[in-house]
Amino acid sequence: MSKPHTITAIDIGTGSVKAIIATPEDSGFRVLGMAENMSSGIRKGVVSDTEKVSKMIANTIEEASRESDCSVGEVYANINGGHIFSTSSRGIVSVSRADQNISQEDVDRVIEAAKAFSLPSNREILEVVPREFVIDKEGGIKDPLGLKGVRLESDIVAISGFARYSKDLKQAILDAGFQVNDLVLGPLASGRAVLTQEEKELGVAVIDIGAATTSLAVFEEGDVLYTCVLPVGMNNLRNDIAIGLQVDIETAELIKNKFGVSVINEKKAKKEKIKTSEGDDISFQRSELRKIVEARMTEVFNEINSELKKISRKANLPAGVVLTGGGANTCGLVDFAKKKMELNCRIGHARRFSPLDDDPSFSVLCGLVLYGFEMEEEEGGGIEMRSLRFLWQKIKKIFRVFIP
Repeated sequence: MSKPHTITAIDIGTGSVKAIIATPEDSGFRVLGMAENMSSGIRKGVVSDTEKVSKMIANTIEEASRESDCSVGEVYANINGGHIFSTSSRGIVSVSRADQNISQEDVDRVIEAAKAFSLPSNREILEVVPREFVIDKEGGIKDPLGLKGVRLESDIVAISGFARYSKDLKQAILDAGFQVNDLVLGPLASGRAVLTQEEKELGVAVIDIGAATTSLAVFEEGDVLYTCVLPVGMNNLRNDIAIGLQVDIETAELIKNKFGVSVINEKKAKKEKIKTSEGDDISFQRSELRKIVEARMTEVFNEINSELKKISRKANLPAGVVLTGGGANTCGLVDFAKKKMELNCRIGHARRFSPLDDDPSFSVLCGLVLYGFEMEEEEGGGIEMRSLRFLWQKIKKIFRVFIP
């Protein structure tokens, strides 16, 4: 019996490293193996210790591989961190063919022309998303292939980041023994998994709240309009609680998970008791916790609103806001976000991924699987092609030993 066509995705975060191995089914995708381990060597979404991260990746994928009984040679991974930013740009070229039919070569040239903007030497373009094409001043065109025209223009969103950080991330995966099929920005992967096409057409923001970063991606007319990564996450709230209530980190985590953001709407002063990780009882005033939580979460959503204001989308997204990532599970967060952003808000779960349909912390992984499957379908990458690629990587590793 032949092995199923599988795709392996790994989410390398500050709080944890997660991996899933999934296979397509008629109704969606079935997760054959999954694993999660605590992170080490990641700071604010960026690799700070390549050796530690490489070992974590190897261990996590090995666990998922054992559970699925599938060998893994290549992976799709996310990239994150506050160094990521997006830029809008425009390119113009003349149509090359004498019959004025726009070819793939023309499309490639106009996108390259749009990418020709100034970047510091230590930054690189990670991904390019064409938003629209314009043919002889007629805009709003999504696919110009085969249409006639003299002048072709393109509007793109270019997502960029520090070249060193993406290089270190790729190296950690390679050192773990796996080929990197692609690196995808975290919120774009999340958006692919949790958003509907209608939401992306109308205008929607997906906010992926992690341990040390909060990622934002805004979609409109079916494509990404803007993206950024803020260097603040739920660990910051935990740390604030530890300092403000004078408790250890483990106890602060317990308090954060139990009370979440829901304490903000309470007005009564009440004393609470909680058992620490060591079994001791500690007391604190809910009013003190409320001040700590409100201050930190207000700061996070004020920053998100500032980013939306830059693109004139503050309180102006018809499909509202979708919260995802591990932080989306925080008690009371949806109501707080709805109030602060003045928009409809819901929690985003990956659809058609059994058994992960109700867990927003796996949205990046599910989006990476969708991205990988679609990319391999476009390239005609079935099982035979994947096996050949994997064999070629093994051959290269063998011969690398003999290269001085």
